[in-house]
Amino acid sequence: MPGVNPSPQSSVLGTALVIFAKAPVPGQVKTRLCPPLTPDEAATLHGSFVLDTLERTKEAVSKFKLPLDRYLACAPSSTHVFFKIMEERQGVRVIDQVGDDLGSRMNQAFEALFKQGYKRVLIVGTDAPSLPLEYYKHAITLLETHDLVLGPALDGGYYLIGLNRPFPDLFTDIPWSTEQVLALTQEKAGALGLKTALLAPWRDVDTIADLQALIESSALDAKKSKREQSFSSRTAGALQLLAKRLRTRA
Repeated sequence: MPGVNPSPQSSVLGTALVIFAKAPVPGQVKTRLCPPLTPDEAATLHGSFVLDTLERTKEAVSKFKLPLDRYLACAPSSTHVFFKIMEERQGVRVIDQVGDDLGSRMNQAFEALFKQGYKRVLIVGTDAPSLPLEYYKHAITLLETHDLVLGPALDGGYYLIGLNRPFPDLFTDIPWSTEQVLALTQEKAGALGLKTALLAPWRDVDTIADLQALIESSALDAKKSKREQSFSSRTAGALQLLAKRLRTRA
């Protein structure tokens, strides 16, 4: 399939973790935060979230000795300079997102990687920068006994989806970016007879209310010891600066 190169380790490691990300281009990412954020601020925050997800998934692999390959599914193209830097610095394999909507792009990634020999494939977004590391381990464990694993987002969507084989019907006729995504996906899974497991709910960042909640979480996180902190110093600093700017704009 387009955008995926053969992986000599796939039959050994068994699991692929795919991080879906957009290039941090002002005006094309986190547009629901603008205003009060400027397009440049939203793009900078998004770029930091992408880095967070790459760093934290790498840490999860190391901490729990997870048998997986990490992929970065890129939009608009894996040739974008941001993604080439991520490939070099983060040790992640870059592939293109292929499809007309989010559902078709996720389905294509699943089908392509299963064809490479992986037994389990997980897709995660970049809007949950403080997602606990153990969630990745738990998702992989659940896929040993379930067909589908979902990480429910508080807005009615999901921040993670994992499968042990392709199920294209899960990604058709879904109103993406609405509060119906999780419920309709579960409904489709039931109709297909899939055994489904849910991770704990987590908030992703789509709206200003989500951003304010993340700012508050980051402030609490900063009071912990460095070893216990979930936020990178980069994102924590960006959130602190945005909090100050938002107060002046209010």
